[in-house]
Amino acid sequence: MGTYSNDIYTEPSDVDPQTLRNLGPLTSMAGVWEGSFSLDIPPKQEEAPEQQRFVEHTELHPIDPQTNGPQLFYGLRYQTHIVKPGEVETYHDQVGYWLWEPATGNLIQTIAIPRGQTAMACGQASKNATNFELIATRGAMTNGICSNPFLEYAFRTVEYHIKIAINSDGTWKYDLNTTLMVRGRTEPFHHTDRNVLTKVGEPKLNPLAQAADRARSVAAAQH
Repeated sequence: MGTYSNDIYTEPSDVDPQTLRNLGPLTSMAGVWEGSFSLDIPPKQEEAPEQQRFVEHTELHPIDPQTNGPQLFYGLRYQTHIVKPGEVETYHDQVGYWLWEPATGNLIQTIAIPRGQTAMACGQASKNATNFELIATRGAMTNGICSNPFLEYAFRTVEYHIKIAINSDGTWKYDLNTTLMVRGRTEPFHHTDRNVLTKVGEPKLNPLAQAADRARSVAAAQH
């Protein structure tokens, strides 16, 4: 859990409102992204798993700094929307936050999907890291997984493990391994996803940063 002081209420007084310059290893992920260099291998009733290509659109926009008493996070709100090639129907939808704690190097990804499942994955990375990974584990109190009763019965998720790599050409990629215990099978099934994402749009500034920019513009106009 880390080492914390007895003062759990006092918030930091020197918080920079400009989230984009305080995201540490998440900095290069801010923006609007698309990718079709992808592969999804989900569980199927047949022995041989299906290999499915997909087209992904992901937006990651900065949020205002977040405090829990003295704890300070900078982060990105994200939404991922995925379809199969040439189709309109949603194949996968996911929302959540990527969070970075500068004081500790802690990274968090929160995950919510509209099949009745949530998770929080945790990891650590240095400020300038270009490779990092996060893990959520079923039953853990601080980086756990929560599923609706049917998923817990039929497709129990026991671990979520994501690896991120920031590439020198401005793209970034992820490799995701979700370990499932599928009802009727004795061995774990590794549901894997991967993609390379290319930037197609810039991130929107967080509200406090927008307000600071407007104040500077007004001040400049008065001189």
